[in-house]
Amino acid sequence: MKLSHLQQIIKYLQRFSKISAIYRVSDTIVKVVFDKSDALYFNMQRSNSSMFKCETYPRSKVYNAPFDVILAKRFNRSNILDIELLNNDKIIRIKTSLASAYKEEITYLQIEFTGKYTNVIILDAENVVLEALRHVDLFSSFREVRVGQKLLDVPPAPFVAKEYPLEDVESFLYEVYAKEQNAKLDNLKKQKVALLGKKLKKLKKLYDKLDSQESLEKEAQKYEHYGNLVLSNVATIEPYCTKLSLNDYDGSVVEVVLSKGYPTPFSISEMFFSKSKKAKQRAKHLHIEEESLRSKIEHMKLFIHTVQEAKDIAKIALLFPKRVQNKKIKHNDSIEVFWIEGYKVQLGKNEKGNVELLKNARAKDIWIHMKERPSAHVIITTDKQNLPQNIIMAAARLCVDFTTTVKDRYLVDYTPRREVSIQNGANVLYNKYKTIEVDTRE
Repeated sequence: MKLSHLQQIIKYLQRFSKISAIYRVSDTIVKVVFDKSDALYFNMQRSNSSMFKCETYPRSKVYNAPFDVILAKRFNRSNILDIELLNNDKIIRIKTSLASAYKEEITYLQIEFTGKYTNVIILDAENVVLEALRHVDLFSSFREVRVGQKLLDVPPAPFVAKEYPLEDVESFLYEVYAKEQNAKLDNLKKQKVALLGKKLKKLKKLYDKLDSQESLEKEAQKYEHYGNLVLSNVATIEPYCTKLSLNDYDGSVVEVVLSKGYPTPFSISEMFFSKSKKAKQRAKHLHIEEESLRSKIEHMKLFIHTVQEAKDIAKIALLFPKRVQNKKIKHNDSIEVFWIEGYKVQLGKNEKGNVELLKNARAKDIWIHMKERPSAHVIITTDKQNLPQNIIMAAARLCVDFTTTVKDRYLVDYTPRREVSIQNGANVLYNKYKTIEVDTRE
């Protein structure tokens, strides 16, 4: 952070009289609630530290390290006695006393925006370190930050800082958050789109490599013919030979090279008949393979579009949940799995995935589908009857995002799975349901 900005922020902070609550919301971000309701966030990332304000910031977990325990013990519900920039440097120093303490206990919260040594340090009245976000030894810096040791001052900067006036400090703090989030979001989008782009390229390559039905049928006929010719030329075939000269029915000679030797002519003919059968089966089911790959390609395109249209990091996190490594759980490549605030949300990538979702869902699970039009099927796994509305809305948005890229207002129906009657494949009938609107233009 710029020193000029900190000098102006200090004046903004000096209007507060209490620290109501303080805790980490992530590994490097500390939330401080001033005067019961005014929350500021201190991002203590090395070489990229900042202060910001935002409407809400999700707490990744509850931290219970010694630093966090002392942070809460010393500063929750404490009175602010003074706030200053220590030695007019990029170090915010907040002097506090506990309101409920029998004996006044002075504690300093020192927030240092000093490049690679960025830190949050808790000090007693004698400037002795009680705890710190980062402990620093003498091998890393001349200035040791260790519990029980007195903290030395940071040498003054050898230059005069430039002035960067702020029109409104609070607006500036909100802008810091917005800029940081936008930068992170853009970076995440690039990473995820590149990842999905590779998968899309692989699927297209597989699709382009598919044999035609005509070529597979010709291949089946060829191998069947070879198998019959081998049976007709049994007497001339030696064991384990790898080159065959077979007399065809029209008097011509057919030369066939084998990849390996076989003990008898009958094992050779069996090999050719097996290849012929496989080619026939592939030709028969080629349309299924083609449709499966086409649906996966379309799903991947919708996935990429959904990532590109994401408005915040939370949406990216929802689209790319961390997978639990469990060898016993088989991954179904026809179903996409998401997690929304702890609720498992599954989405069918194609008809096969939709059918499996309907087949395996439990009676109380919530089924979601776009109203009166083909769409992806979505299942929210739950045993609770009162599912939070925001979970249903988020799942409905996924249903729309993975069905169409056209921005518009859409109606989406939802109902417990027990109310859905399967007719044929993924075609269903349902009577009791509720409808919500999803506006993708927002």
